[in-house]
Amino acid sequence: MTNTEALRIAISRGMDLVEISSASKPPVCKIVDYGKFNYERQKKEKLAKKNQHVMNIKEIRFNPNTDTHDIDFKTKHLRQFLIDGHKVKAYVMFKGRMITHPEIGRKLMDDIVEKLNDIAKLESPPRMEGKQLFAYFLPDKVKIQSYKDSLKKEKKAENKADKKEVISEEKNKTDDKEDA
Repeated sequence: MTNTEALRIAISRGMDLVEISSASKPPVCKIVDYGKFNYERQKKEKLAKKNQHVMNIKEIRFNPNTDTHDIDFKTKHLRQFLIDGHKVKAYVMFKGRMITHPEIGRKLMDDIVEKLNDIAKLESPPRMEGKQLFAYFLPDKVKIQSYKDSLKKEKKAENKADKKEVISEEKNKTDDKEDA
């Protein structure tokens, strides 16, 4: 059917001629109400956008002379970000003359990699760029699930131990009352 013929039919029905696929040979057109067609298309795009997962990159900075407690505290935050499903960038920032001893920063980064190895995948080995030594970590869903399962088992074991302790305390109280 020719363009003019299709356009004439669309006008006679009180609708619009909409090009669906211009890349195909011949181009595909449809006789529809353009307002309704556009509304439905926007609705589909909005739904697709809603369902897609956007991965945010969280960053945590370290210094080569960061204390061990601070390292543990920051790696705990990194761990939580990974469990939440975010991509993480950990970097060691060298200031002033610290750059003369990059091995200290490398050792620190190796410790961080080791601590996060149970729940994350290292995207690429740590590398230097300017005065920063950085590494990207991706959450590993299988490792995270096994980590969560082990935490649940530990909590159950703690709860059982707490219950036994409460029962033994109650037993001691009743024994004390009987002795008195």
